[in-house]
Amino acid sequence: MTALEQTARGFVTVARAGDVEPGTVRVIEVEGRSLCIGLTEDGEWGAIDNICTHDGGTLGEGELDETGVECPRHGGRFDLFSGRVLALPPVRPVSAYETVLDGDEVRIRL
Repeated sequence: MTALEQTARGFVTVARAGDVEPGTVRVIEVEGRSLCIGLTEDGEWGAIDNICTHDGGTLGEGELDETGVECPRHGGRFDLFSGRVLALPPVRPVSAYETVLDGDEVRIRL
């Protein structure tokens, strides 16, 4: 899929490939939303909402373990690709966003 096709399908550029080290996550702001993007050790990109559904912790300041993003406040974990809860205390998932790498651009579909 070309960049033009991605833009037409709702993808927006949110970072450059070198902005995130493998095995980490970071906070990004895009179109009024705070998101957590991450790059797994296997080279897969993912994005979820940045705010923990348990008590508002900043997920992009947490750690990435395989595909699980750990909230730095109480250790709740969310899947980087689906947003589902992997470990309590949160019980509600976060939203997940389709993420692609196009050349050097990390793009997500909002």
